[in-house]
Amino acid sequence: MEIDPAASGAVLKRERVRDAILELIEARRPGDAIPSERSLCARLGVSRPTLRAAVDELVVAGLLVREHGRGMFVAAEKITQELAPERNSFSLPRAGGVWTSRVLESRTLPAGARVGRRLRVSPAARIRYVARLRLVDGSPMAIEYLHVPENLVPDLTGEELEQGDLYEHFRDRHGVQVGEAVQSIEPTVVTRAEADLLDVPELSPALLFERLTTDTGGRPVEYVHSLYRGDRYRIVSRLTLGPKAARPGPPEGHHPGIPPGDFTSGAPVALSTRGVVQRGEG
Repeated sequence: MEIDPAASGAVLKRERVRDAILELIEARRPGDAIPSERSLCARLGVSRPTLRAAVDELVVAGLLVREHGRGMFVAAEKITQELAPERNSFSLPRAGGVWTSRVLESRTLPAGARVGRRLRVSPAARIRYVARLRLVDGSPMAIEYLHVPENLVPDLTGEELEQGDLYEHFRDRHGVQVGEAVQSIEPTVVTRAEADLLDVPELSPALLFERLTTDTGGRPVEYVHSLYRGDRYRIVSRLTLGPKAARPGPPEGHHPGIPPGDFTSGAPVALSTRGVVQRGEG
């Protein structure tokens, strides 16, 4: 598959605009206004369509709210529910198929305020930013945006980014031992430029992953967000339920996918999760 440079450039520009708006959102409280489209276009040096594409994505993701005649506002905070308590097991087997990558962009740049907060580095600290297209058996599956402190992988190569398991490269070639990752998953839809790269119709459903990975010492080593095709990728979780707690009374909450009252909230849950790539047509 050949990558259309125009589509790739549009995605990367929208991604940078998205990150800039996210910084504005994170500096405000729910209900606060953000600058107008005209003001943001002038500040970021982009066209109105590029800005609107990024804003549309954040509206769909539930981070911004448009109010006709009034402007754009920071949305109310989302309710977050953990899939399993920290004390229980978590494993993430590899998804099926042969996975490869094609680098869309790779460069070194300052972390900035938003990424710096996640990686716990100064906004001026240098990071390695990589945008890559993930493919399964040669078919596009996801667009991935990596942010890694440059001092951890000063000689990271294009070959490492395109072939093999990146965490294995971290360990074997750079001495970085990954220990833990915290990942969130949300539904979204793809923009026109993203659709061109993923070979799907515009506004197709997708899964938005955000992950922060730390090493065995608790140091952040990678911040990544990825957009996966909703028509060919799904998440399957297996929950092993422990004995019910002895205490009476209704549960204080419920686990995702399990109706409230099926078991008490004090029962231990062991979780394993795997990605499943569905066969495409043809």
